[in-house]
Amino acid sequence: MTERKVLVVDDEANITQILEFSIEAEGYQVVSASNGEEAIEKARKEQPNLIILDIMMPKVDGYEACRALKSNPLTKKIPVILLTAKGREIDKRLGYEVGATDYIVKPFSPSKLIEKVNQYLYTRK
Repeated sequence: MTERKVLVVDDEANITQILEFSIEAEGYQVVSASNGEEAIEKARKEQPNLIILDIMMPKVDGYEACRALKSNPLTKKIPVILLTAKGREIDKRLGYEVGATDYIVKPFSPSKLIEKVNQYLYTRK
């Protein structure tokens, strides 16, 4: 069985560490990036099974990164969970418009996020 890989993208090191720890504890491989530009590059190179993407980041924000990922034939089918402090309805709507599969608002429950990760990775081939 191929190991499942998750790309975690957040410019806050403490959030990245929490995500890495929680996801690796479930037996998944984790690759991380600290901005949207790096996320696009790593997604093309690493071909993760799932991407967890913050919105408010330097260089390229999460909305633009998601839009770029969904317009690239190599990455367009990878589910993207936006994990962000932007919790207004207009922010969520924009997230879905740029191609996000799911939208989770910070502060978040690591166990609820792991449920989502398992859900998306279990349903994918």
